Amino acid sequence: MITLRNLWKKFGKMEVLRGLNLDIKEEETLVILGPSGIGKSVLLKHIIGLLKPDEGTIDIDGVRITDLSGAELLNAVHDMGMLFQGAALFDSMNVEENTAFYLKQHGDPRLDKWLSKSEIADRVDYALKLVGLEGTQKKMPSELSGGMRKRAAFARLIVYRPKIVLYDEPTTGLDPIIAMQINELIVKTREELKATSVVVTHDMFSALYVGDRLALIRDGKIAHEADPDDFLKIDDPLIKFLHCTISQDPRQLKEKNHHG
Repeated sequence: MITLRNLWKKFGKMEVLRGLNLDIKEEETLVILGPSGIGKSVLLKHIIGLLKPDEGTIDIDGVRITDLSGAELLNAVHDMGMLFQGAALFDSMNVEENTAFYLKQHGDPRLDKWLSKSEIADRVDYALKLVGLEGTQKKMPSELSGGMRKRAAFARLIVYRPKIVLYDEPTTGLDPIIAMQINELIVKTREELKATSVVVTHDMFSALYVGDRLALIRDGKIAHEADPDDFLKIDDPLIKFLHCTISQDPRQLKEKNHHG
């Protein structure tokens, strides 16, 4: 589905990606773990086409996006969405306008058509309901708490039903209760949209809660990748450290929340 081969990227003298290879399967949630500042966000920006590698290729559904630019690139990534770390809402627009922004600008990428005002309003209401923000349509971003801003950004993402969703540190800076709501939304979004999801984080609790497969990035490459059970058995000090940061295995909690 998404194939990254031999990606190299440097900024000035700093090499961030150093021959990175990765395969992301359709409809899975892949979590990329690693400490801050080692290129996780840079990797996401390559997948969505915001950055180009110095070397290497990225194929999405058989289309080599690293060869494209301008309108062709936009067309290739039009049904991808990204949840940015800081939510990145437009300050001058209310929640409803923020959520509707993509649909007004581009129409519906899945149906390949423009929507009427009432269809857009219905979609916005549905997306806000999904993230638990009913009734906030007229509020401005400055009136929202950090967790609500993150959820509003989530609504803006799911309103156009992207097939591929990228999450940049979705739980960073949030208190545990809000972080848990965001984890739940990632799981719910994947079920709802049948989306392929890529989550970058250093939050092991979140990684185990949402991930079908985990990958560790180190020295600009993927050092390990495996399903959660096998990943936790890998003899690597960083994995052991990340595992020690959590007091319970969130997968039991997820089991209870989704099958209880």
